[in-house]
Amino acid sequence: MPLPFSRRQLGLSLLATGAMGRAALAQGQAYPSRPIRLIVPFSPGGGVDATGRIVAEHLGAALGQTVVVENRAGAGGAIGVDAMAKSPPDGYTIAIVSPGNMTVGPVVRPTPYDALALGFVTRVVLSPLLLVCRKGLAAQDLAGFIDLLKRQPDAIRFASGGVGTGTHLAGELLNLRLGVRMTHVPYRGTAPALTDLIAGNVDIFFSDTSAWPMVQQDQLRLLAISSMARWAQAPQVPPVGSLVADFDIANWYGIVAPPGTPAPILARLHAEIAKLLALPAVIEPLARLGFEPGPLPPAEFAAFVRAETATWTTVVRAADIKAD
Repeated sequence: MPLPFSRRQLGLSLLATGAMGRAALAQGQAYPSRPIRLIVPFSPGGGVDATGRIVAEHLGAALGQTVVVENRAGAGGAIGVDAMAKSPPDGYTIAIVSPGNMTVGPVVRPTPYDALALGFVTRVVLSPLLLVCRKGLAAQDLAGFIDLLKRQPDAIRFASGGVGTGTHLAGELLNLRLGVRMTHVPYRGTAPALTDLIAGNVDIFFSDTSAWPMVQQDQLRLLAISSMARWAQAPQVPPVGSLVADFDIANWYGIVAPPGTPAPILARLHAEIAKLLALPAVIEPLARLGFEPGPLPPAEFAAFVRAETATWTTVVRAADIKAD
């Protein structure tokens, strides 16, 4: 779940994947010989869609083939991922995924695919969740909020984008780590949660980076970020983990392929994506979305997903979260 990914680490990732990319080429010179389909399991316009289109454009140029983006929304991203998982394992159908359909959603409600059995290509980007509060809350900073929370846990109402979402589980993880019980108020997505937070109807929310403009406009107060690594947009803001033990989570997107996709193809795709994530033409639009590059080789990405799944399984069981 950690966010840190320095330029030095990015360089090491590129070096490590160079050999894999060469091996992939040696074993499959013909790949790719036709367009590749990138399934975005959400509607157009969101962060996953925007990131997928940035990757598709530059990956297509690198591979010499068109990467066609196909939006297949529904069931919290499960419909699109399932369509990808049932496609031939030949590297011509891949998907961009997020915690909601890989590590959070599958531990809350059954999915028609086994997330841990997919072909792992690479993690693409990372960003922290933003712990934001209403302006009238009697806490000016993270320390003040934790003190308030320990004294009046039942009085704190934490919003989420819905039962079993990452924003819900982030709040439950804070409950678990501090041994308290805030009152959960679920919404149907991030936008209505932020609207009610600004109105003062709830107290805090672990939002994605879409809350940042509202912080800048002084509509909300940013107390902390969810990852231990400082966020480039607000480097002075402390991580929750600076005062709460074992709290280090991030939002992320990654690329996966159908189960059984040959390792050389996974390696080739990872190598090309890792290279494009070092380009200013890619870094800059991702930064505007609040993301930083965070590529991982296939085996490391798979291990990352397994570790996140274990963490969220523990939280779901401890909080007795049931699917709607």
